[in-house]
Amino acid sequence: MPILSVRTLGSLAVVRDGVPVVLPASRKVRALLAYLALAPHPVGRGRLCEMLWDVPNDPRGELRWCLSKLRGVLDTPDRRRVLTQGDTVALDLDDCPVDALEVNHAATQGIETLELEPLRTLAGLFAGAFLDGLELERSPLFDSWLIAQRRRLGACHAAVLEQLVERLPADCDEAIGHLDKWVELAPFDGRAHAALLASMVRRGEVGAAERHLAAAQQLFQSEDLDFAPLRAAWRTIRDQAPAVSLRAPPVPALSQPVAPSGDASAVEPSHASLAVMPFIEEAGGTRGGLADGFTHDIITRLAKLRDFFVIARGSVFALAQMNIAPDEAGRKLNVDYVATGTVRSQAGRLIVSVELIEVRTARIVWAETFERRPDDIFAVLDDIGDSIVSSISAEIETVERNRAMLKAPNSLNAWEAYHRGLWHMYRFTHAENEQARNFFATAVELDPTFARAHAGLSFTHWQAAFQRWGDRDRESALAFESAGQSVLVDDHNPAAHWAMGRALWLRGEQDGSLSELERAVDLSPNFALGHYALSFVHSQSGDPQAAISSSDHSRHLSPFDPLLFGMLGARAMSHVRLGQFEEAAEWALKAAARPNAHAIILAIAAHCLALAGRLDEAHGFAAAIRKTMPDYRADDFIGTFRFEPDAEALFRQGARRIGLN
Repeated sequence: MPILSVRTLGSLAVVRDGVPVVLPASRKVRALLAYLALAPHPVGRGRLCEMLWDVPNDPRGELRWCLSKLRGVLDTPDRRRVLTQGDTVALDLDDCPVDALEVNHAATQGIETLELEPLRTLAGLFAGAFLDGLELERSPLFDSWLIAQRRRLGACHAAVLEQLVERLPADCDEAIGHLDKWVELAPFDGRAHAALLASMVRRGEVGAAERHLAAAQQLFQSEDLDFAPLRAAWRTIRDQAPAVSLRAPPVPALSQPVAPSGDASAVEPSHASLAVMPFIEEAGGTRGGLADGFTHDIITRLAKLRDFFVIARGSVFALAQMNIAPDEAGRKLNVDYVATGTVRSQAGRLIVSVELIEVRTARIVWAETFERRPDDIFAVLDDIGDSIVSSISAEIETVERNRAMLKAPNSLNAWEAYHRGLWHMYRFTHAENEQARNFFATAVELDPTFARAHAGLSFTHWQAAFQRWGDRDRESALAFESAGQSVLVDDHNPAAHWAMGRALWLRGEQDGSLSELERAVDLSPNFALGHYALSFVHSQSGDPQAAISSSDHSRHLSPFDPLLFGMLGARAMSHVRLGQFEEAAEWALKAAARPNAHAIILAIAAHCLALAGRLDEAHGFAAAIRKTMPDYRADDFIGTFRFEPDAEALFRQGARRIGLN
């Protein structure tokens, strides 16, 4: 038996000689242990402080205290396992089993290639969710890492269970146990439900199967998912009974309202639609393993954005097995766009290439190659997946926006009117904002259930209040009303909660605002505007370090976003609150350099430059503001935001230096 082992699947545990070690009560110590246990190489102290601490007075002092506690858990008189060298920290666990690393290794090799006994061993490692119960407050970087690990390991667990169900004798007690767990773990995977229904029918439990089907239908409908494929699979199972196989008819792993293959009318024509074809592993030109899991992850993340219709996994994988080319698959599925890609390893690098194709014209709308060192294969794929999902969403929005601009205004449907509104909205002038408002109003009139159009309408009212283009109280009330409509028609749409969070900020309800914005990014971790809005709120009176982290993440997700000036400006204001005036000035200059930066961004630059002592540049921005607003004063700037008192005092100090007081 190994002398020491670390268990992360379930509650964190360290076992020495078969006896659990009592762990320190500190959640930070436990989080540090788990993070270092999975780290593929030594980690810098600065990175650990940034990951785990919310700007305490002495983060490195707290880190030293945590490391001393870890030594008490891991070190023995004859073996030091907590290693520090220079500014880095690592754990020496080479001879210690770590359950999550064993699962990662198996996934890298290909779970479908494992024999039955190794599959059983892997299944036995999953005592619960990764680091079950170990969440840290106000640690967004750790939270992002934790969510990514849970998603990856959860997908691996489901894959292990699926393989066991397929290979064990049908309806043996062990297979049924794994089947029940598979359905519990993946409640929206139609294949899992179909296999369970087939097993119930074979065991003569037809009534129980029908009750399970009814419960599954309610579950799917509660998430607005297409239940038709599972219903069709049930009919086939029932008609073929009792000679039905555990390998039930293929059913898509559902993610969002989808169109079954061959039913062109099922895709709502007024919304863009997308199929993500299975990525190919170029070593041998095969599918499976990491490439299949990566494809499934991208489909799920795109569906959570709820920007457009996303075809479910089962349909695209079924077409790929027929060796149908991506453009032909797009026509069969009657979608507007198809994404396809490859995954390959070359000279110690992981290379992922992806293309987005417009089916109607066969035009490549976007193509990119991502290259990383695969030190932590799942973290690397998670990072690349972030970039792919955000890029696909942004590119489709751009194409649809530009297409809508070419049509006569009186011929637009709701989808086109919404994108025409986006085109005007991103100009950030009073006149263009009014144009955007009219198009969003048209969209919601044509389709009252269009959540994003309601959110866009809320944004125009928010902008009118923020820029003082209208009565602030009235526009704030209208922003809140439209956001409420958006949430009402689609409570699972991240844009709806983003609009509500911004509207609540206008009303001075910061806690409610942060709650709604956090809900937006929980619904879709790839929703860049949600992360930006969190940065915006925190930059004024919340946590400035959290604001910087959210600003950076929003720009990572959407590096060419039309609201990039705001992401940069929020970071600048955060640096002011941290007393880092030179850094604030540099970020403010980047914000002001954006072509659609409006007067408030120029005002941020003027104040930040003044605080940094760069008065000539600050005076230049102040003069530019007063060309359009001759009476602009510090009170106007302060009244625009909701600064905490110390921040307000700093910005008033900057205003005095350049005569804006």
